[in-house]
Amino acid sequence: MMTFGPRVTCRSVVCASASGDTLTNERSFTTNTLSDAGATPSRTHPEVPMAIELPVLPELRMAYRAPDVEAPLEVAALLADRTRASILALLADGPNCVCEMAAALGARENNVSNHLARLREAGLVRATRHGADSRRVYYERDDEASRRALEAVSRVLR
Repeated sequence: MMTFGPRVTCRSVVCASASGDTLTNERSFTTNTLSDAGATPSRTHPEVPMAIELPVLPELRMAYRAPDVEAPLEVAALLADRTRASILALLADGPNCVCEMAAALGARENNVSNHLARLREAGLVRATRHGADSRRVYYERDDEASRRALEAVSRVLR
């Protein structure tokens, strides 16, 4: 059975002008309480006025420009893939070849190679061949590019 509680009046400040005048909004409503048949409401609400002070801006700030977030978006899109993020984490310890990274990640070599190509295009990794084993291409993380990418993302999150 639904019983109706007491009538409550809430008073809130809607707007305050620069001269200090305030406009208020008063609303009355009845609290509804669900209770067992014949039971009284579990809680009663006496009429209590409620005032909320809102900060007032002297004028609207409509001259904002949209921030440039292209660089952080590109970094976030690259790192949004688990394999690419894992590759960058692996390369923090030093150069690795595709076969080593594929084994560590449990992924196919061609898949790792494709992700490395995206990271190389973004400038976050570079490829080198070592003289002793020129058959394999070793990838290493570009620490300066990684630092710039981190700074770009951190500017958005400040």
